[in-house]
Amino acid sequence: MAASGKKEDAFNVLDLAEYTKSRPWWKKVFAPSSGSSAEKYNVATQLVIGGVTGWCTGFIFQKVGKLAATAVGGGFFLLQIANHTGYIKVDWKLVERDVNKAKQQLKFHSSSNKMSPEVKSKVDEVIVFLKKNVILTGGFAGGFLLGMAS
Repeated sequence: MAASGKKEDAFNVLDLAEYTKSRPWWKKVFAPSSGSSAEKYNVATQLVIGGVTGWCTGFIFQKVGKLAATAVGGGFFLLQIANHTGYIKVDWKLVERDVNKAKQQLKFHSSSNKMSPEVKSKVDEVIVFLKKNVILTGGFAGGFLLGMAS
């Protein structure tokens, strides 16, 4: 007991500035936590994180999409030139038969409309994540559209 009648306890003082400096930034952002991002970050941070990741994804998606469309279109163009000049001969009856067979298989698979349990569980996980992180998801969607447009 101290002279003033108060009990003195020994406390460890934690210097938060030093503690924060010693932790890498990625451990602060991606720290293991059981909560959703709605519980860890404020609204502005969620919008920024969602917007930036959405923009990057949209931008990359746009560039890869253009490259894929150019490759497929160029391939068809070269095949038509090769067919017209006589380098290759296309058996159109065989192509038509294969396309009809593929249509029948697609009709058969789409008529069943059954999802495997693994796919259903993953879809349920995604829905739960989207419901818990609505602001982050909204920022991602907006960023994705801006990335596609830029």
